Amino acid sequence: MSQTIDELKRQAAERAVEQVESGMVVGLGHGSTAIHAVRRISALIQAGKLKNILGVPCSQQIELEARRLNIPITTLEEDPVVDLTIDGADEVDPHLEVIKGGGGALLREKIVAQASRREIIVVDESKLSGALCTKFALPIEVIPFGWTTHLAFLEGLGGRPKQRMASDGSPFKTDQGNFIIDCKFDPLTTPTALAELAEKIKARVGIVEHGFFIGIASEVIVAGTDRIRNIQR
Repeated sequence: MSQTIDELKRQAAERAVEQVESGMVVGLGHGSTAIHAVRRISALIQAGKLKNILGVPCSQQIELEARRLNIPITTLEEDPVVDLTIDGADEVDPHLEVIKGGGGALLREKIVAQASRREIIVVDESKLSGALCTKFALPIEVIPFGWTTHLAFLEGLGGRPKQRMASDGSPFKTDQGNFIIDCKFDPLTTPTALAELAEKIKARVGIVEHGFFIGIASEVIVAGTDRIRNIQR
């Protein structure tokens, strides 16, 4: 019987947790992959196999789960250097560049990632693509004031933007109270095209952050249908 994608992701997340050592400050990402990692870390702490672990959650959801599972929590103000972060992704290209933000936590995820010595990304093989923006729209976090002015700007860059909505039909809001614009672009087939688009978006006043994680992933662990593999940068 074939394993489900979620089971494969759980196994891949647990492989990532094998790199967590006692005494580490660990970044706890966002989404289903992070949940699997948090549960495994908690189990190892309870078994006495990991000691003196401190977690830095990338979202309120993950913080609640970590606290529920008795993982000690810290902040970047208290521990500004993170030894290792384990997180998921929405799309990964052959250069290990990544799109994140499907869960809406991209700003905190990127802040924790850039404070990390290593960033391990865990995905199932459906998230791999030949070029970013082939499979997934780019999440862009914007402040609510004047957010509609960014739509024409993004269209001018060749994008097809759309505001993200919550399940109740209201605008989706991040943990910071900001909006998300999901913007489709044509596939970014060269590193130069990716870097130039990221720079133009980030320079726009009112745009808080974009979901391109460039040069951040140290390693990607891929859950495939028949095996789990590690890809190093």
